[in-house]
Amino acid sequence: MTTNAPAARPARAQFSSGPCAKRPGWTLEALNDAPLGRSHRAKVGKAKLKLAIDLTREVLNVPADYRIGIVPASDTGAVEMALWSMLGARGVDMLAWESFGEGWVTDVVKQLKLTDARVIKAPYGTLPNLAEVDTRTRDVVFTWNGTTSGVRVPNADWIAADREGLAICDATSAAFAQDLDWQKLDVVTFSWQKVLGGEAAHGMLILSPRAVARLESYTPAWPLPKIFRMTKGGKLIEGIFQGETINTPSMLCVEDYIDALQWAKSLGGLKALVAKADANAKALLDWVEASPWIANLAEDPATASNTSVCLKIVDPEVVTKGPETVAAVAKGIAAALEKEGVAYDIGAYRDAPPGLRIWCGATVETDDVKALTAWLDWAFAAEKAKLAAAA
Repeated sequence: MTTNAPAARPARAQFSSGPCAKRPGWTLEALNDAPLGRSHRAKVGKAKLKLAIDLTREVLNVPADYRIGIVPASDTGAVEMALWSMLGARGVDMLAWESFGEGWVTDVVKQLKLTDARVIKAPYGTLPNLAEVDTRTRDVVFTWNGTTSGVRVPNADWIAADREGLAICDATSAAFAQDLDWQKLDVVTFSWQKVLGGEAAHGMLILSPRAVARLESYTPAWPLPKIFRMTKGGKLIEGIFQGETINTPSMLCVEDYIDALQWAKSLGGLKALVAKADANAKALLDWVEASPWIANLAEDPATASNTSVCLKIVDPEVVTKGPETVAAVAKGIAAALEKEGVAYDIGAYRDAPPGLRIWCGATVETDDVKALTAWLDWAFAAEKAKLAAAA
């Protein structure tokens, strides 16, 4: 490793895991057609919201009989709507292997206080034993891609096709970058600011016919805030899934999401988006494989994320100095690269093990990932030199 700064720089330094980089070539002019100052309930507003839903279905290949709704409060709002509206009808298995999964566990166990909630956990870097999950007779709640651990489920084969319960999936860092098996999923949520680089505060809620049947046949024992209510008189409020949002959306954000979806279509749709994320992750992980000081936090390559790639420092001279030193080195790398304008927001999530987290979703360019790797080596060498000087 060299202490000389690399000559090549990423053209864009946005490697944050959310909000993520805008699509290549994005400018404010992309939003010129937004119906600003108009009601979202006006004809033009409803048409834009319906277009966003229709393009979502087209790009993600969502089955025709699944409902797609735009809901408030980003992915968090979408997941909370599902948990508070649908759980309690039968036992539920809660899976957690990173911070957001842990958050859903907290909601179900400590807030909803469900008595028949079984928690199945795994430490950062690994998946729980999916064979332990009863997807046939119980509901299951899980994240498809653990944003803060860089660990994803490899597929949905572990979910029973003849299940009686619901499979509720937080797919916020997976949608548009990984193949979701719709026939195995009943509730899917995500937010605009992840793989497509949209703006925050809006979430997507996708329901299978089985999920709709649960909503129409089950009334929770607890009161539901207006923002969570999806039924009226025992019937689904269909307007929610046709662009009649529960609360007022930002038409500027809607326009931005539409722009991102149209960009995705121009690339070739979902297949092209997945290929782009795969190429980005491969470029980063090829460098990791050749770099003795860094490793993927995901222990099994089959479960390694292609979007939120989480890395841990494994250099023996750093690790032997203890976790505080490891954390300081990781923080120093992220700070140095931000100061250089090379990479922004690449520190590990606050609840995750100390390290780095580099977004490799489809709006990131592979050449920028490759350019970043030399700077990572440079920053680590500088931090190592500081340790030596302080010794």
